[in-house]
Amino acid sequence: MKPTDTQRLLRRMFDAAIAAAQPALCVPPLLPPAPKGRLVVIGAGKASAAMARAVEQHWPGPLSGLVVTRYGYAVPCERIEIVEAAHPVPDAAGEKAAARLLQTVQGLGADDLVLCLISGGGSALLPLPLPGLTLADLQALNQALLASGASITEMNCVRRHLSAIQGGRLAAACHPARVLNLLLSDVPGDDPIDIASGPTVPDPTTCADALAILRRYRIRVPPTALAWLESGDGESLKPGDLRLPLIDTHFIATPQRALEAAAAVARQAGLHAHILGDAIEGEARDVAKALAGIALQTVRRGQPFQSPCVLLSGGETTVTLKGQGRGGRNVEFLLALAVALRGEPGIHALAGDTDGVDGQEEIAGALIGPDTLDRAWALGLNPRERLDANDGHGFFEALGDAVITGPTLTNVNDFRAIVIDGPPTEAP
Repeated sequence: MKPTDTQRLLRRMFDAAIAAAQPALCVPPLLPPAPKGRLVVIGAGKASAAMARAVEQHWPGPLSGLVVTRYGYAVPCERIEIVEAAHPVPDAAGEKAAARLLQTVQGLGADDLVLCLISGGGSALLPLPLPGLTLADLQALNQALLASGASITEMNCVRRHLSAIQGGRLAAACHPARVLNLLLSDVPGDDPIDIASGPTVPDPTTCADALAILRRYRIRVPPTALAWLESGDGESLKPGDLRLPLIDTHFIATPQRALEAAAAVARQAGLHAHILGDAIEGEARDVAKALAGIALQTVRRGQPFQSPCVLLSGGETTVTLKGQGRGGRNVEFLLALAVALRGEPGIHALAGDTDGVDGQEEIAGALIGPDTLDRAWALGLNPRERLDANDGHGFFEALGDAVITGPTLTNVNDFRAIVIDGPPTEAP
């Protein structure tokens, strides 16, 4: 299908959001003065390799280090070793890399500085289980959490309390060296403990919190994991813990900044831009129904916004998998949005993950327009049945409306844009 002007505008907004969070742009301004001792660079996440390259290109003195990124997200570095591992379900390469990160920061002194580069995806890329647990245990837990409908905050709380590296444990291993965290946020609210499950920041949550989450979603865990949680022996490091070094934390990019970049593109095109929120959570189809209601009220009555306009939002929705489809929270949102809009004229939308991967697919997201449902029916696709099957990826691939970016080397979570380009059909 030939893209329309509105679809091209949607894609420009998405590209602008991704560009605003590129490490090459965001890392250099926050690099510190040279320490008296060594500079050791560590990190994990989908953007960590690109962040490491930005450090190398702008750091004049000696350095060494190791970062872990997702398969396909490595970029060439000369002084910092780049290791690839699996995401979203961890693998043995990630387990080995996590152990090596702990070794990398052993034996540092008070004059040394650890520069920690953390971005989204680091939770799965650093799967180092507590003693008595196995990688297979963490893999099964990860799969169960991803399918449960738990929020990213809830998932990371559980992960922190069954990890030998997250929940501040990597920071403790750096002691007495100073730690400077440069974080690229992919989580609603930009809480450092939820970015890669907080390996280098203290964690105020508890084992009891993790247990409550597992019981809420009826997720079974091995007896050894229960023992760690019920005894409190799996407790993460808390604020004020004497084992933690001096830690300084800065955000280099956030979902809000990405949305503001997209809004600037929309305004240049003559649209009013409204950012509804950068931390919207909930079931993807429920969020879609709510935003569809706002869009319909706008296009029909000129409330609460005047068209032409764009409604922008970010955050991280969830999908409770019940069908046999390929999942993907952004395509689930879009398919539910299309069903709720019922082909309303003048409304187009794009939703995608800024890392280029929606769910476990190498597809960022998709586009919808007023003709989406009609074209689906013409191909013999039943939109509601595909939604019930959690098969947004299959649906949009069949229509030719998938958005594919390839590895973006960044990650500031979900991006949603709804363009309303028609005048109200009723007086407000």
